[in-house]
Amino acid sequence: MASQLSSESTPVYTLAEGNPIGDPTTALQISRPGGGGLLLLQDTQLIETLAHFARERIPERVVHAKAAGAFGTFTVTHDISQITSAKFLNGVGKKTDVLVRISTVGPERGSADTARDPRGWGFKFYTEEGNQDWVFNNTPIFFIRDPIKFPSLDRSHKRHPQTNLNGKPTHLFCQHRRKDW
Repeated sequence: MASQLSSESTPVYTLAEGNPIGDPTTALQISRPGGGGLLLLQDTQLIETLAHFARERIPERVVHAKAAGAFGTFTVTHDISQITSAKFLNGVGKKTDVLVRISTVGPERGSADTARDPRGWGFKFYTEEGNQDWVFNNTPIFFIRDPIKFPSLDRSHKRHPQTNLNGKPTHLFCQHRRKDW
């Protein structure tokens, strides 16, 4: 909600699209005897205020949260037109804009870079045919065969939800339950 001063120096509140509203602290409701009432979903002001509140912070990524990235240029150095039809890889000297992101898999932001953990990296090529994304992990084989088990494994390596401590108990619990990941 935006606030502007009118000619009488009283604030005029508006919604995101510019419609003025009388009071930014009220909501439409069906009144009940004794006060209170049911809120109406047709109240644009209420929905916009709640949507803004829910989106004012971007949550941390679940995996690969800690990372560094850089923009650059990818230049073709060898002719590989006989093995690919991708236009951005054909023609020696051809340049393509690229974004590279390098990350740790498990630790949250603020953790040490020295933790023994798989690393991930990704490339986003901005080509004339559209964006081309490549993602990688530095593991010889992916350590889970069944995708339904990935959320449990990931949670087992995070901080304990009640104590907020890092530790092995949740990790060991997950490991001892596994039969064939």
